[in-house]
Amino acid sequence: MHRTAHRPATVQAHRDKVRRLLSPLAARVEIVPLREALGRGLAADVTAPLDLPPFANSQMDGFAIRSADIPVGGAELRVTAPVPAGAEPAALAFGSAAPIMTGAMIPAGADAVVPIEQAVPDSFPPPGAAATVRLPAAPAGNFVRDAGSDIAAGEPALAAGSFLGPGQLGLLAALGLTEVPVHVQPRVLLVTTGDEVVEPGRPLQPGKIYDANGTLLDSALRQAGLQVTRTGISADDPAELELLLRAHAPDVDLIVTTGGVSKGAYEVVRQALAGHDVEFGAVAMQPGGPQGIGSLDGVPVLGFPGNPVSCLVSFEMFLRPVLADLFGSPAPRTTVRARLAEAVSSPENKHQVRRGTLSPDGTVRLEGGAGSHLVHALARANALVHIPAGTAALAAGDEVEVWML
Repeated sequence: MHRTAHRPATVQAHRDKVRRLLSPLAARVEIVPLREALGRGLAADVTAPLDLPPFANSQMDGFAIRSADIPVGGAELRVTAPVPAGAEPAALAFGSAAPIMTGAMIPAGADAVVPIEQAVPDSFPPPGAAATVRLPAAPAGNFVRDAGSDIAAGEPALAAGSFLGPGQLGLLAALGLTEVPVHVQPRVLLVTTGDEVVEPGRPLQPGKIYDANGTLLDSALRQAGLQVTRTGISADDPAELELLLRAHAPDVDLIVTTGGVSKGAYEVVRQALAGHDVEFGAVAMQPGGPQGIGSLDGVPVLGFPGNPVSCLVSFEMFLRPVLADLFGSPAPRTTVRARLAEAVSSPENKHQVRRGTLSPDGTVRLEGGAGSHLVHALARANALVHIPAGTAALAAGDEVEVWML
């Protein structure tokens, strides 16, 4: 049944509640080709099936040698057949040096490489020509990449929950893998509410505003790897909204609404979900205090506030970090410490999230005020600036936690 929370929850408590709500979705796994796994979250540990590199190879163009063949003052060695990359060379005879290319396999018997720049002459002889080369002494292992020096067979390659970017997928390909287990991407129904909200491109009548939330949240959700269904703007009719939500519920894994969750007289989301297991209450956060959470016909529901900045801050504070934790995607926001470029005040009993621009010198300048309607300031910002509960004021130069956007 519909419930109202009376005491504001902490940010962490509400985030934990969102995590519990969505955690059953993390059990769903599918196997996809590497090319389709970009931006997904790894669903199982991966162990290296082979050594990387799989054989000792040269780090430089040069001459493969047996280090014991060259005394401290250098030596003249007979040049043998060259070793190109991709070939399996013959064993290296005593007192000889093999021209070797970067990445080529170290011949049996060789244990070091002397770069071509240190050779006299400092060029490779024509293939098949009888030649000698003078080389300086080199220690065993000189410019040699040992087998397994990157990762050895049987070692952990990637942990479950890893975000699969180009580097991670490159590693899996280097290990010879062609497919990978990933978490199934949740399907989300996004519903924007409000009689006052108009789709961009239509005439704007007095008292109306264009819908920013639909585009704002749709972009954020898709950027986070979710599959999004949008219904357009829902009018302030609770019965119609309930029918719309129940019609789409069987086809999605999560319902996200914007607007209609406060304590006003026309809070359509609260009214539409009055007969369902959804709780509406406050979180000690500014902006984004009013929140809804629960389920409709077994489908998780998150109700975000209607002001655009409140809406995005709610996503960033509650949904995005839970997705990163449960599904490995999207990648967590980069967190840094920065110095405030100016003094700031904050409600002492709330966690305030301000928009800011982090400069290369490590200072962060706040963009706009604390208002939840300042979309222009949000668009200028490259970071979220956190002022935790219990802090009423900070001075210029004080350190704050910053999440990079």
